[in-house]
Amino acid sequence: MSTPNDVGADLWAGFAALDNATTSELVWEEPIPLTARRELPVFPTEVFPPWLREFVEAVAEETQTPVDMAGSLALAVLATAAGGRAVVHIRGRWREPTNLFVVVALPPGNRKSAVFSLMTNPLYKAEALLATEAAGRIVEAELTARLATEAADQAATKAARAEADKRDELVAEAVGLAQAAEAVTVPARPRLLADDATPEVIASLLAEQGGKLSVMSAEGGIFDIIAGRYSGTPNMEVFLRGQAGDRLRVDRRGREEFIEAPALTMGLTVQPSVLEDIGRIKGAGDRGLLARFFYSLPVSLVGHRKILPDTIPDTVADTYEESVTALTLSLAGWTDPAVLQLSPDAGATLVAYEERQEPRLRERGGDLGHVRNWASKLGGATCRLAGLLHLSTHPDNGHTQPISADTMRAAVKLSDYFTGHALTVFELMGADHTANRACTVLETLRANQWAEVSKRDLMVKLSRSEFPTVADLDPALDLLEDHGYLRLQPVQRTAGRGRPPSPRCLIHPQLSAPAV
Repeated sequence: MSTPNDVGADLWAGFAALDNATTSELVWEEPIPLTARRELPVFPTEVFPPWLREFVEAVAEETQTPVDMAGSLALAVLATAAGGRAVVHIRGRWREPTNLFVVVALPPGNRKSAVFSLMTNPLYKAEALLATEAAGRIVEAELTARLATEAADQAATKAARAEADKRDELVAEAVGLAQAAEAVTVPARPRLLADDATPEVIASLLAEQGGKLSVMSAEGGIFDIIAGRYSGTPNMEVFLRGQAGDRLRVDRRGREEFIEAPALTMGLTVQPSVLEDIGRIKGAGDRGLLARFFYSLPVSLVGHRKILPDTIPDTVADTYEESVTALTLSLAGWTDPAVLQLSPDAGATLVAYEERQEPRLRERGGDLGHVRNWASKLGGATCRLAGLLHLSTHPDNGHTQPISADTMRAAVKLSDYFTGHALTVFELMGADHTANRACTVLETLRANQWAEVSKRDLMVKLSRSEFPTVADLDPALDLLEDHGYLRLQPVQRTAGRGRPPSPRCLIHPQLSAPAV
């Protein structure tokens, strides 16, 4: 007959046997799949003319970065050159400007600043050339304005001291001179680019630059400014109107000014966490800020990079710089925008694309229904892309010939690329972060084929930016256990004073089996 002590000993022996059992000896049910991560499309560099495609691919090779980053920034560079200086006439009264909002998201360590610098350098060169060319006109206008003001002031003084019978005549003369002085316009120093400036500064720069400006930044600080982190209130009006080309009112130099058709471009490289943050900006979704961006979320190459990659050939770099500079300078002189027409075949290609897209926007059954604020703008956005591709292909005479069907098909290919990335980005903005982290852990378990692993060893393999502490790992492990991918084991505490052992996880045999 067994005593209570015997029963207790048998129970503990059973527990010990279970603890010592191998993963394969345990009974495992088929795990419940987590939501699959989307297979993101790769940037289609073939849409670019040779001079641009070769440079984009060479930059990606030398910096060992995804080609998506250089490709997306190339579009922002073209939009900086053409924004506000060319519009696409689609049909009827429908016209689209050629400015864009583009944002590329990659984790730290992906050489965003290096790529950004290589892609934007010709814009700074063009800006300097424009400033040099305008310097003489600015000096002349400043001198004219100063002399006119002095003449008006002298006339006003003379009128104030005049005898009563001559005062009216002198006052009229002084008023005329004051009006003439007021009418003298001193042109602003030409400027193409701004960085993380406040909305008020951007609005003022737009006003002085004739409504044309590009915000280019290798960081995401502009989103903090839009969100009102420093002012306390979100301020996105200039960005909403600047992208759409809607009339903008600006208070400048103590007076009210209007920009009839502002053309603001944005080209940004940020960390993925910034995309999550902008999704939380109050009003960003409802007012349409999020819907105005093209998003690119390429796969990082860190850990798979060549140590000695091919460098950018000098001829490729020189051709890129010359082409961007020439295109920018040639369009800078346009006061009224060039109107780019669609060929009949290009128009038919666009209609076919719109007919393909429309059912996808349905609230029920449409795969873009949940992002239709963004996707409903794709028809116009595709035409903007077509205009930029057309100008890059025909930099000397693009305004004299229509946009071809091939160019429109290339623009559609770009729109399909950005659509694939936007779906993932919008999921990220409203994401269940636990599910995302669980997917990351699951991929790590598959890659390492462990039968079991401690939390401490698992943390070593995970990115600290995504899992700063073990507390960030625990919810993901709990979710994976709920789905049957692993089993969390109780901590076996020792009697000593040393560091307690790290909790361990038994891994489903499917994850530890070699790939067939």
